Amino acid sequence: MSEPEVLTRIDGAVGRITLNRPRALHALNLAMCETMTEALLAWRDDPAVVSVLIDHAGERGFCAGGDIRMIAESGAGDASEARAFFKTEYRLNHLMFGYPKPIAAIVDGIVMGGGVGISEPAAVRIATERTTYAMPETGIGLFPDVGGGWFLPRLPGETGTWLALTGARLKAADTVDLGIHTHFVPGESLAALTADLLADPTDPTATADRHAGDAGPAPLAPHREAIDRLFAFDTVEDIFAALESDGSDWALAQLATLKTKSPQSLKVTLKQLRIGRTQTDFADTMTMEYRLGGRIVSTPDFQEGVRAVIVDKDNAPQWSPARVEDVTDLAIDALFASLPPGEEWVPL
Repeated sequence: MSEPEVLTRIDGAVGRITLNRPRALHALNLAMCETMTEALLAWRDDPAVVSVLIDHAGERGFCAGGDIRMIAESGAGDASEARAFFKTEYRLNHLMFGYPKPIAAIVDGIVMGGGVGISEPAAVRIATERTTYAMPETGIGLFPDVGGGWFLPRLPGETGTWLALTGARLKAADTVDLGIHTHFVPGESLAALTADLLADPTDPTATADRHAGDAGPAPLAPHREAIDRLFAFDTVEDIFAALESDGSDWALAQLATLKTKSPQSLKVTLKQLRIGRTQTDFADTMTMEYRLGGRIVSTPDFQEGVRAVIVDKDNAPQWSPARVEDVTDLAIDALFASLPPGEEWVPL
């Protein structure tokens, strides 16, 4: 018998969820999302459960995202399996976002894509020296989903825009500085932190405060002014032009990175973030992302991105269209369009 891919149990007065798919860096699949949802629904109204703790088994990262191969294979067909996954995953994200009991997530290691979706809604988000955070979806023809349209625009200035478009990877000093994660706790202190969270489940924030350390200076800090200035535009073309006009080594490096990404994904992502910034209900963001997800997985760019980065690993995707100027507003608007009655995403 193989071990379950998610372990759920009540430990004292804490509902515990442990991701347990280490060989896949705990990448989420449909069954894992269903298991977490079932546990959270059971604990929501259980007076014996005071708070929730999410962590992972092993030492290879918190969660590297979703099951991209499955999503791509489904997208190459009728995309029904991909849509079923997105529906369940986004319902889990929404359930966590509005959860009535405090959730703490220990984000020790790689946290990308779907891993961000099950940690950002937590009230307490603990990073360690092993934490690497990214939303790298534009590099595979996708977009930063799982609530990225809500969380990223609410980061300071235009840092969320920069993160979403470039797929930049951040360590704990930057994630804590930006508020992506609430605390830095050294890896060697996690056992003591976990023991205290279990011993006193009533206030995970206060417990994390006691264990928190200094992650050090934030490497991104010197570039924040440039990010806010150069990524404030509402079209990708204007961002490209601003970076080129700025001409600094840093700006030109960002431009070079952006030119490796899917032009379609860049335009979808920028529009997603600009819309998300104005939304007042997290469910509206998930509705928008479900529309996008179900369509984009069938596009040539997503299929090509997965081939280049995940299947063949040649890291040389041939995007279509190849230039941002050739991605029309009409094409982008079609991806955001409402779904037919009865097919829209709705919360649990």
